[in-house]
This record gives sequence, structure tokens and C-alpha cells, in this order.
Amino acid sequence: MATYNVDTNHSSIEFVVKHMMVSKVKGFFESYDARVEATNLEDLTTAAVTFTINVDSINTHNTDRDNHLRSADFFDVETHPTITFTSTAITRDSDDYKLTGDMTIRGITKPVTFEVEYNGKGKTPDGVEVYGFEAEAKLNREDFGLTWNAALETGGVLVGKDVKIRVQLEVNPA
Repeated sequence: MATYNVDTNHSSIEFVVKHMMVSKVKGFFESYDARVEATNLEDLTTAAVTFTINVDSINTHNTDRDNHLRSADFFDVETHPTITFTSTAITRDSDDYKLTGDMTIRGITKPVTFEVEYNGKGKTPDGVEVYGFEAEAKLNREDFGLTWNAALETGGVLVGKDVKIRVQLEVNPA
């Protein structure tokens, strides 16, 4: 089995959540580590995937909101500084995959399944092989203890329950 590192200069971990029932807030994590071990990355079913995200690196392009997300109302980075994901199963469906694993947010571990698209294999100008993947999952933030919210005067709530996580990865041999 070979080990592959994620090229964080050409990868991202992003999220989208509904705001005030009418729009969406997007954000990303600037600091994370990921590792892929596989016999053959052109067949992702041979892989094991792990992620560790530094929650303090959250960025929604709004300092006040980012600080609120870091607080005990949401992620509580003082007590729970990381989000982790460890794959438990990978299945193939034609050219796409389902990557299931244990995600831990705020000390709560739940299974999460990502829909994964293999984007192909290439070589850098220096001759290093690279592989590209895109993945998306949807989770209910309240399942992970992220329950803070505020009722709106017009009805509804300030923050939606469903969060979409989008991951773009470029990996290369370690």
C-alpha cells in the first residue's frame, strides 16, 4: 500500500449552510492535514482516508461570525480543536464512489458518507504523479452538538440545520 499526501495548495475543505432561511453562507478551513493510503488510487476502493481539520482556521470572510463559530455556542475550539474523519468503507458506483467514515465534531462521532468523483491522474512539470478527487456530503449540524440558533421575527431560524461539505483534493505520493 502506498501513502499519498494532500497538496493543500491545490485542495480545499469548504462548507455551505443556509442563513436566515433565504441565503447561504460559505466558508472554509485554512489548516488541515489529510492522508490517503491505497494500493491503486485509480480504484479508490483500495484506499484508507483520514482527515484532521484545525477548527480554529475557520474562515467565512467575517471576523465576528468566525469568532462566534469558534466559541462554545458552536465548535468550542478551546475544548474541541479538531474535526476528524476516518474512512470505514469505500464502494464504487460506475465512475463515482461512496466514501463512508466516522466524523468527529465537538467530541461526537457519527457516520458520514461522501459522494466522491475521481477527476483523473496527471503529472506535474517536475514529473510527480498527481490524482484529483471531489467529494460532497450533507450532515445535520445538530447531530454533532452544534445546536445554537436564534428565532427570526419573521419566522424560521438564523442558521440552517443542514450543512454541505465540499472537498477538492489533489494528492501525490509521499
